[in-house]
Amino acid sequence: MKAHTVLIVGGGIVGLATAYRLVERFPDFQVTILEKEPKIALHQTGRNSGVLHSGIYYKPGSLKATNCRAGKQAMEEFCEKEGIPFERCGKVIVAVDESERSALDNIYDRGQANGVACEKISAERLAQIEPHVRGVGAIHVPEAGIIDYVQVCHRLAERIVESGGELVTGARVTSVTRSGKELLFGTTRGDFTADFAINCAGLYCDRVAAIAGAVPSAKIIPFRGEYFVLSDDSTRLVNHLIYPTPDPTFPFLGVHFTRRIGGGIECGPNAVLAFAREGYSRWQVNPSELLETLAYPGFRTLTMKYWKAGAGEMWQSFSKRAFVHALQRLVPEIRAEHLSPAPAGVRAQAVLRDGRIVDDFLIEETEHFLHVLNAPSPAATASLNIGATLVDRLAKRWAE
Repeated sequence: MKAHTVLIVGGGIVGLATAYRLVERFPDFQVTILEKEPKIALHQTGRNSGVLHSGIYYKPGSLKATNCRAGKQAMEEFCEKEGIPFERCGKVIVAVDESERSALDNIYDRGQANGVACEKISAERLAQIEPHVRGVGAIHVPEAGIIDYVQVCHRLAERIVESGGELVTGARVTSVTRSGKELLFGTTRGDFTADFAINCAGLYCDRVAAIAGAVPSAKIIPFRGEYFVLSDDSTRLVNHLIYPTPDPTFPFLGVHFTRRIGGGIECGPNAVLAFAREGYSRWQVNPSELLETLAYPGFRTLTMKYWKAGAGEMWQSFSKRAFVHALQRLVPEIRAEHLSPAPAGVRAQAVLRDGRIVDDFLIEETEHFLHVLNAPSPAATASLNIGATLVDRLAKRWAE
């Protein structure tokens, strides 16, 4: 097989995991990662909650379900080999009242279909393992865990460079053209060529696809997730990861409690429209990006469908009292004085032109490009398997 040159756009965990799988499987290939920031993993990866997801929520047979299960195992094996700490701290998904029983049962059924080690537990059992949580029942997922994905990214980068790969930071892609059989990339760090390329640009993946001449089926709509951190004297209220039973009519999970591998407990996130693709506060506004979002027919349709839930999320963003009230549904003893602001994140959510949220991972292909156009949670957990999947797709082309 010819020793191809492959270029990856994006130095988050999906791009790095893909490069790692490439140099692992094809050590003679020239692999280059272009990252627009001065450092890797500064955006979605660096602001990730650090959960090792079990795969319990996802539709059986979907890319999320299959990649999460295999990816979690691969991530744990990588961390064990590399000496990167992770912890299987366990998780409970709580039904606060009887109206949530049916949705909780549906999640349990998905967990069973996906091979997740989980069990339904009674209110009495819930009170034993989480004494401060209120609920009529729950699903206990002992295998759910926590990790530092930024540390994983730096180790992946080290292994890629050791294997002959190249990582170029400060290299924002400005143009992609064909030069014979090669792709020519214009960037803020000069020009690069490649036989094939993989777009893992996260919040800007649809923009990169368009620059490369593709017509992506979905547009990225940025949703900011805001967090608080619990005070040291209130961390005793939380033993596991604590999640609500998600509203099946709303595409986000709801505020929850997350243990961090470095210590401490985060609460959140809500989900509100960000006024910039990298808008980590309500005061960060990129006028052209905001107008692009507001003008998109899919966003307008989405807003009409979820206006009531969206208004509630916005109210939680502006009212700490409302945010606390949402947390108290799970842990009634939580008080406003227990919470201090923590860094927010922005989720790159792909939305179709008809207003449907893309629920699964989305990968679209052109002649010389693979475009990862939707990779929200559990993409970090699944990243090593997403990378293997992308390499498999390229390898099929090379074998033809």
